[in-house]
Amino acid sequence: MAGSGSTTTAGEDEGWFEWVDGSLVSLILASVAIVAVAGLVQVSFGSYSMTIGQAWGAVFDPVVWTHPQVIATFLLGEGLANGLFSALGLSTAAVDLPQRALIVWNIRLPRVLVAAFVGTNLAISGAIFQAVTRNELASPFILGVSSGAGLAILLTLVVFSGLTALLPVTASLGGAVAFLIVYAIAWQNGTSPVRLVLAGVIVSTVFQSLQTGLFFFADDLGIVQQAISWTTGSLTGTDWEQVRIALPWTILATVLALAGARQLNVLLLGERTAKSLGMSVERVRFALSGIAILAAAASISVAGIVSFVGLIVPHVVRNLVGSDYKRLMVGCVFAGPALMVAADVGARLALNPVQIPVGIVTGLIGGPYFLYLMRKQGSIGEV
Repeated sequence: MAGSGSTTTAGEDEGWFEWVDGSLVSLILASVAIVAVAGLVQVSFGSYSMTIGQAWGAVFDPVVWTHPQVIATFLLGEGLANGLFSALGLSTAAVDLPQRALIVWNIRLPRVLVAAFVGTNLAISGAIFQAVTRNELASPFILGVSSGAGLAILLTLVVFSGLTALLPVTASLGGAVAFLIVYAIAWQNGTSPVRLVLAGVIVSTVFQSLQTGLFFFADDLGIVQQAISWTTGSLTGTDWEQVRIALPWTILATVLALAGARQLNVLLLGERTAKSLGMSVERVRFALSGIAILAAAASISVAGIVSFVGLIVPHVVRNLVGSDYKRLMVGCVFAGPALMVAADVGARLALNPVQIPVGIVTGLIGGPYFLYLMRKQGSIGEV
């Protein structure tokens, strides 16, 4: 009996963890290491320089970690944090942070966190679009979602400035409208990978022209500069407000994407097979596309249009861990931040003291990689 019970437990454990293998674990560990190293470099350099050891000490300063109201203020904002602590009968007294901790936590660490969130969102968005379209060239950037979300954000900044608190919502609506237009253009008794990509190029071009046209309606030079920052993708000036905007949407999109991994695997089998297994293909396809749009919009709402991350990361992860979306999606959650945080270090320090938009760096990386994908022999356009 004991032996039988032991065998059953082992079998259950194997079934639960069978999709976790050495390649995925290695990818996760390597990605975490890249984020940690790049993050430490990011928080160490600036007008107030410090060594890696001093930066590490500032990140883990006991004054920060022994006063819950400090972390709560960062994550929730001062008003909400004070209200919560007052309701719980806890102290809301301000805490004076040491200079290094103040610089790291208030200025530099939020940029690292937002870069990580953006990388996660764009990676899972690209992975979902590649499964939904069965096209390895699909991404939020290629399929027009980024342009649609970017146009919606520019409209909010230039025309409806009173709605800036709703940037993730407006970005989601813009991305959704763009994807629906792409789908409608590509539809001809069904869609094909080539038609979806071509339709995405058309919609992206039109929406980018509209974005450029909006600049002429902005009288405030500051608004124009902010708009340019959005269209090129930048993390300059990022603070805890952007962290608070991105965090809940990132958590939601990630959980939904991981939960949808099984449906993504079924879609990869082909529409006919998916229907034979009882799947309502169109309904599932649009639901999963909604998750991808939400993830892309959450990224664009805090960093603007960062190109090629949604294309590069899923493809690299697929080459390392395989096409099973249980492994692929987990790999994207870790590899996306590794690419974005490392790229942002390059954007900030490559031409120091001049900071270039991180979207330029990812574009310089992604352009040649996109060309490599196009020239691949064999099953280009399919996953």
